[in-house]
Amino acid sequence: MSKYLRFIGLALVVMMLMSLTLGVSAQEKVLHTALGMVGGDLNTIDPSLSEVAGEIQMINEMFVGLTGQGEADGALLPGLASSWDVSDDGFTFTFHLMEGVPWVHYNADSGAVEQVMDDMGNPRYVTANDVVYAWKRTLDPATASTYAYVPAEFIVNGQAFNGGEATADDLGIQALDDYTVEITSPVAVSFAPYIYGLWMVSPLPSWAVEAGGDSWTEPEYYTTYGPFALKEWEHDVSITLIKNPFWPGSPDAPQAILDEVVFHFLDPQAAMAEYEAGTISAVNPPLEEMDRVRADATLSAELTIGARDCTYYLGVNQDKAPLGDSVHLRRAMSLAVDRQSIVDNVTKGGQTPARWFARPGLIAAPTLDTNPEAGIGYDPMLAQEELAMGLEELGVASAADLPTITLAYNDSSGHAAIAQAIQQMWKDTLGIEVQLSAMDPTTYFSTLSEDAPTIYRSGWCSDYPDADNFLRVVFRSDSSQNDPNFNSPEFDALVDQARAETDLETRRELYAAAEDILSRDQVGIIPIYWYTTVQLTKPNIERTYPALGSQRYEKWDIN
Repeated sequence: MSKYLRFIGLALVVMMLMSLTLGVSAQEKVLHTALGMVGGDLNTIDPSLSEVAGEIQMINEMFVGLTGQGEADGALLPGLASSWDVSDDGFTFTFHLMEGVPWVHYNADSGAVEQVMDDMGNPRYVTANDVVYAWKRTLDPATASTYAYVPAEFIVNGQAFNGGEATADDLGIQALDDYTVEITSPVAVSFAPYIYGLWMVSPLPSWAVEAGGDSWTEPEYYTTYGPFALKEWEHDVSITLIKNPFWPGSPDAPQAILDEVVFHFLDPQAAMAEYEAGTISAVNPPLEEMDRVRADATLSAELTIGARDCTYYLGVNQDKAPLGDSVHLRRAMSLAVDRQSIVDNVTKGGQTPARWFARPGLIAAPTLDTNPEAGIGYDPMLAQEELAMGLEELGVASAADLPTITLAYNDSSGHAAIAQAIQQMWKDTLGIEVQLSAMDPTTYFSTLSEDAPTIYRSGWCSDYPDADNFLRVVFRSDSSQNDPNFNSPEFDALVDQARAETDLETRRELYAAAEDILSRDQVGIIPIYWYTTVQLTKPNIERTYPALGSQRYEKWDIN
């Protein structure tokens, strides 16, 4: 073969290799995930109305709050606001927004994310007025935001406006110019900037909300500005987010690497099957599959378990008989739950048996070292003593004569396995037969807010890394998240005092006393365990592992 022909042949090979390489580099990076998803659908992705983890996950990918939180430690970071100032008295916060961040919308006709233009043909940028609009909309009682009560406490006249006793113009917020917003709080607390970065008060596009009305969260109207935009929402099946090339990135939320993320609404078993088939790259393995996962050489190498600031618990409705009529019966049922057995034999994901509500590691929360006797634990002998007092209190001869007690949970194989284990413990230790009720996961939490069952499964994860976010935010008597109707003036006074206190150890002791009231003295809840994140991820995925809050898919990559 001549040198010329050899050169042509070599050149053709090089060209073919180059074309293959270019084909790979140009290929879209589309991630399929079921992490944190459930079978069914999301109720909403309206930031003002969302309250469930899966909904908040979507919103945090498409809207960025004024501030953000570090994935691993919850450290306060700049978000949409590049910086902020705090007045000397600690009541006024002035946020300086990033300039030139455009509102965007996915255009199905062009197949691209495009900037939204105003009536003059100019890009609409995220401004301080969009922040003001979001606060007014979320706190407006007509919006009926179940989470409005959280930010309402940290803005002057927030509670009054949300309660219909003031106007939107009375709120302690104003746009000083296009990129500067000032918020005045009625209380001076160190964690207020965390509140101002939460999803329900992220900037909102007033024109899109008004144009779409109740349907503004559908893809034809949905307008966002964060790392991703909404491409498609196939209800009851999946949501697809697409990279927003116009998001400049921030310390909390960098520009996305992935081109698309497809979130699949699947129950754990179905998600696991798709994962093993190679069609989904990240899932939470079903509890009943944990032994197999650990024993499998491939799956065990893809398994990760890490800490997460969440608590799994049973709410006990204080207004429904028979449990609402007897604290001794409530306490007996809590003492009869062998939490160590649940984490060892059912969940198998390194969870820690919970003695109280606020997970250790949160700022000012009790820990097992500082307060080892706080809360409540497993004690079958004491459970039987409490049962006897409860039966006497109710005027009932035996456990068999108690009215029907039902334990409800959002339908999934994992929650079912935990509920069945607890059901058996109550039967074995107390002789109490409890019925189980698997409820529609899509509407489960909204149902709890309307009319909580006698006993129900629930969980809480931190919005900001302080015990205040668990105890006062969820179980103060006037909280809209207080589904079990727990009411204790002493508890309210303790958590109010703890919020205002500046000494960390004093705060911890106040919260420990409040935990005793909630979990042991009045038994508003039955704490079960403190979460871990248990996840399977394909080896070609480069990702981060947050201990706090949502997954950060903008940081993920596919090799």
